[in-house]
Amino acid sequence: MRKKVAIVGASGYTGSELARFLLHHPLVEIMMITSETHEGKPFSSLHPQFAGQLDMPLVSAQKVADEDLDIVFLALPHGVSMNFVKQWADKSFKIVDLSGDFRLKNAEVYQEWYKKDHIYQEGFDSAVYGLPELHRDEIVKSKLVANPGCYPTTSTLGVAPLVAEDLIDVTSIIIDAKSGITGAGIKPSLTTHFSNVNDNFKAYGVKSHRHTIEIEEQLGFLKQADVRVQFTPHLLPVDRGILATSYSTPKNGMTQEKLDDLYKTFYHDKPFVRVREDLPTLKDVRGSNYCDIHPVWDERTNRIMVFSAIDNLVKGAAGQAIQNMNLMIGADETTGLLLNPLKP
Repeated sequence: MRKKVAIVGASGYTGSELARFLLHHPLVEIMMITSETHEGKPFSSLHPQFAGQLDMPLVSAQKVADEDLDIVFLALPHGVSMNFVKQWADKSFKIVDLSGDFRLKNAEVYQEWYKKDHIYQEGFDSAVYGLPELHRDEIVKSKLVANPGCYPTTSTLGVAPLVAEDLIDVTSIIIDAKSGITGAGIKPSLTTHFSNVNDNFKAYGVKSHRHTIEIEEQLGFLKQADVRVQFTPHLLPVDRGILATSYSTPKNGMTQEKLDDLYKTFYHDKPFVRVREDLPTLKDVRGSNYCDIHPVWDERTNRIMVFSAIDNLVKGAAGQAIQNMNLMIGADETTGLLLNPLKP
């Protein structure tokens, strides 16, 4: 019998991508999609690419509690998801939350970095960070999964083997990352206006981007120690995709052969991480749930450089959420996700 799922929050890119994958997933059935602003409209009126395929009317999120559901995806803004997680805490369905509301270790850290009050500390106590490559066993048993951010997914997967094996100085990791414009969400702003993005390139969130602490916490989990990351994001004039470059200093001797062996061994049983023989590009992963990684040893500067690429809307959001769902329902984590990247 197919699992019954709901998508809460239909208007954004994440809601659209969840629908794209779930619509053809062999083990689930979309029972409802919600929107408070567009209640009553067909889903396909917001996302015309679904015309004739997914025309179901949008409903209020309050109807979720009345349905016999197995999985609920929260594709909502930061600061909103926590209200529904608290409201539905006694329900039997499992939740994959794609906001940042439960990604960090507690409410105090959340409030410091997100500049918002948090109303549900209990959620932090039960939530599992949804990066399957690091937390697969915990995700399988979880009722609440905090889906990672797109930048932290790319960055953490790029550096994780080095930290896990205690091969680098974790007090001076530098991560330089670039994202397509969809990472800013669907709502227009001065920053995302076409004339400001097209034929342009800029850094933002310097020293204070809230994904910094998410990366530090996850790498710290691997080492059981404090990790310090200099993280700087940049905005690319492209629709989708993230390319992150990390720089770190080895503690002892390093060679390219040793680096290659490390990454191939660490990710040998991780189906969505591809350790590449050449530098990854955005078009190598676009539309797919893959993270492509290429590590490089520079003997001249005594530095390790790691290049990692994902589609921010798939492995950085909706695809990873479905990968987590698969684990939560006892399915193979690749189910419904083995789509080839879109190239050209």
